[in-house]
Amino acid sequence: MDKVYLDNAATTQIRKSVIAKMHDSLSGFYGNPSSSHSFGRSAKTAVESARKTVARYMNAHPSEIIFTSGGTEADNMILRCAVRDLGIETIITSKIEHHAVLHTVEDLKEEKNCDLKYVDLDEFGNPNLAHLKELLQADTTKKLVSLMHVNNEIGNILDIDAVCRLCHENGALFHSDTVQSVGHYLWDVKQTPVDFLTAAAHKFHGPKGIGFAYVKKNSGLKPFISGGTQERGHRAGTESMHNIVGLEEALITALDNLESERAYILNLKKHFIAQVKKEIPGAKFNGFSGDLEKGTYTLVNLCLPIAPEKAMMLLFHLDIKGIACSKGSACQSGSTQESHVLSEILSEEDLKRPSLRFSFSVFNTKEELDYTVAVLKEFVAP
Repeated sequence: MDKVYLDNAATTQIRKSVIAKMHDSLSGFYGNPSSSHSFGRSAKTAVESARKTVARYMNAHPSEIIFTSGGTEADNMILRCAVRDLGIETIITSKIEHHAVLHTVEDLKEEKNCDLKYVDLDEFGNPNLAHLKELLQADTTKKLVSLMHVNNEIGNILDIDAVCRLCHENGALFHSDTVQSVGHYLWDVKQTPVDFLTAAAHKFHGPKGIGFAYVKKNSGLKPFISGGTQERGHRAGTESMHNIVGLEEALITALDNLESERAYILNLKKHFIAQVKKEIPGAKFNGFSGDLEKGTYTLVNLCLPIAPEKAMMLLFHLDIKGIACSKGSACQSGSTQESHVLSEILSEEDLKRPSLRFSFSVFNTKEELDYTVAVLKEFVAP
């Protein structure tokens, strides 16, 4: 095989229907959405139509959807503005969050003197909800909890309804980085009443550089970027209209076909796990990524029985064979450091062995997975 792309947790292939929608937008609706003439009004209509679409699929009000450049900006906006505008004194999170959250809360600790607390994790990387309750009840400071719904490296799924209840029973706000789950799971913010969540279109076969934040109505957040009244005043700057309509089309397609595409991808994951167990004895699945019920259907994180000196060439070897996967989060791909997620949950012995994340999409095939396992088997063999 020439190329096998198994890094869909990093970014996904854009659907042809999304490209067509964006092309039509670029060529036919080039007015500034803030302009009052017909060109601007047409562009504004497209932006607001997309906002209503996103809101409908989230069971939110359109005013609660704010378009951003992606998940990282959305996380920064919510966390920083919550401290600045809502009087948040204590932030509770975990040590295996995406760095868009971890680095931001660390900055807020230094810049704003926030009290930063980390919830305990079990051996698989799941937050200890009893400890979370203790942290919520430890003092009377105003608190915000930030825990991701689907972990981007090990695929664990948070019991988000339970966390919502704990937070609201104890007067805390709850933010969830849902970048790995929006477009892959159905959302209802009335049924799961998070205060804030974030999404990025390129995780569900949309364009890069566009995402959104859900900010519950009357939250009290003030503008994150000043200079204009766009995005209900939360984010100044001319809207990236072609990206916004691309996000809309990607979300519609993903969620309208969710049942069939999820079944297809889950079948791929089952096949990959079975082949790995058969062909590579000694391989382990990190976190809940190898669990078909407790982990997301979109990825596995595999620890391979390879000596450290040989492991250094593994990613290079796979790349030469045309296989794209990830050592961890793609946001860290240029780093020589180990995954901060795996460092928290793996034993010292397993940390010496290489771990790789393989993430799947509807564009993958079983033949690609068989080829990948064969390449891994050949490399692992003494």
